[in-house]
Amino acid sequence: MRRQSRISSVRKDEKRKIIMSTLRNATVIVIHGAWADGSSWEPVIRRLQDDGFHVVAAPIPLTSLSEDAEALRRTIARTQGPVIVAGHAYAGAVVGTANDERVKALVYVAALAPDEGETVADVFYREASHPKAPKLAPDADGFIWMPDESFAEAFAQNATAEQIALSRAVQRPISVRSIQEPITSPAWKTKRSWYLLAEEDRMIHPTTQRFLAERMNATIRSFAVDHTPLLTAPDKVTGIIREAAQTALL
Repeated sequence: MRRQSRISSVRKDEKRKIIMSTLRNATVIVIHGAWADGSSWEPVIRRLQDDGFHVVAAPIPLTSLSEDAEALRRTIARTQGPVIVAGHAYAGAVVGTANDERVKALVYVAALAPDEGETVADVFYREASHPKAPKLAPDADGFIWMPDESFAEAFAQNATAEQIALSRAVQRPISVRSIQEPITSPAWKTKRSWYLLAEEDRMIHPTTQRFLAERMNATIRSFAVDHTPLLTAPDKVTGIIREAAQTALL
């Protein structure tokens, strides 16, 4: 019995080594949404790096869906080995353009996922807005900014004061072009998808999130979190990315 126990222990250690080696060869690409930049993923990035993943934040310009998709393509091209792509909010549409064969799984975090021929605006406005959702309108240059007060009221109502202040300071506007351009050949039709559903989201209605996730046939993980769990519940976001990676790669 002792010998069998030692053999079992050795096999578990070998399996663990194989798992860690496989995951270390993978890259997780994270994509920020509207009114944010790559720093919104910082708590999740640190946790994924601790797991041994190589992590890259795709620098999308938020100027059009096509240009954002091209920025993701360039980011994928800089990596080697298998890739997991994760996107928050608007970036779900960008995730949907990740048709590269090295992309093994897609992760949507409270994200929009238009079908072929649909726009971001089509799915964003599918349900009535939350009473505390921001009133959004483009400026003279065709860019949409988040009102300062809406960071605390809707963007991340569970965030700390420090996180809110930083989010306001680094916000990047999104072009109207980005939300009006139809998507073509969404990657979720051919790749495995995971979806973190934010039950307390005041930006993208949870009903819309469930509709999109179920339409994709995604693996759904639902939590009582706000619109930006990257900041307010990073362990849950890291967990679903880890699950996607282990399922898709092992």
